[in-house]
Amino acid sequence: MISGLSPVSQALVGTLFTWGLTAAGSAVVFFLAGTKRKVLDGSLGFAAGVMTAASFWSLLAPAIELAETSGSYGAEGEWAFIPVAFGFLLGALFVYAADEFMSSYGIQSSSIIMGIQPDKKKEDDAYTYEAHTPYHHPAMSNVSAVGQGSSSNAFTLVDFNDVKQRRGEAGSRVVGAMNDEEDQNYGKPSKHDLWRRILLLIIAITVHNIPEGLAVGVGFGAVGKTPLATFTKAKNLALGIGIQNFPEGMAVSLPLRGAGHSVWWAFWYGQLSGMVEPAAGVLGALAVSYCEPVLPYALAFAAGAMIFVVMDDIIPEAQMGGNGRWASGWCIVGFIVMMALDVALG
Repeated sequence: MISGLSPVSQALVGTLFTWGLTAAGSAVVFFLAGTKRKVLDGSLGFAAGVMTAASFWSLLAPAIELAETSGSYGAEGEWAFIPVAFGFLLGALFVYAADEFMSSYGIQSSSIIMGIQPDKKKEDDAYTYEAHTPYHHPAMSNVSAVGQGSSSNAFTLVDFNDVKQRRGEAGSRVVGAMNDEEDQNYGKPSKHDLWRRILLLIIAITVHNIPEGLAVGVGFGAVGKTPLATFTKAKNLALGIGIQNFPEGMAVSLPLRGAGHSVWWAFWYGQLSGMVEPAAGVLGALAVSYCEPVLPYALAFAAGAMIFVVMDDIIPEAQMGGNGRWASGWCIVGFIVMMALDVALG
């Protein structure tokens, strides 16, 4: 993030940064043949705390101030909570509806990924995992985390047809709306099925990462519109989302490697989750730059989407590996760190 650029340029730089940290997290697969589950759970907990703090100080607080000073919500801004509450709810509903839409069409990216079969050599070279503990990730919903002994230190992959996802009945179906004949040949997909699964994977990952890109774009687009909407706060928001993206990249690439895919294949799909953020960020900055009255709604929308992702995806994911207290502790640390950055530097 470079001071002096236009809001759109700032949004582009900021989201390229968040994408870069996603790729950096995904690149961990080049250096580790495996990783301790405890490390990932702690990283996810820290990311949840950072995103929660960023949602308030960088998005909700400026949204409330904008609504109060606009003069449109009471003489003294006593009704300023209305646009903020509406935008917050709309953001949460957007992510929820996107999840439900994908589930209704059988789009769950984990099964799609695992349906993209590696060749025999790659499969033989991959490291293996043991046991079966449920594990969830926005882009890897059916991947499982396991412990060796009681320490929950590694990953495993389970039969996706036997796993019931948190979101309900749709989780038990194999992705891609495959018919019975395709199910029988699931291990040997045709080239057509292979590319269909890749397409569905891209759709699933894209939908999950749009809110994060929008949040960065809206944050930079709002700079200068209110005393609380500063360049530093927008920069801190991008930093917070980038911190969250690092373990997200790890959580996709490491299980893929464990499924038998090559290191480069696993890295590609790990970084893919951040690729949509620059486009979403630019659109968010453009929208609020040319339509100032929607700023309170837009900022609150971004906050609602981020909080929903934290509560529905990141926190449950961090708690499922048997390291719940560890993850919760790092969540508190992440919140304090982000609060300190926003208050001290904002």
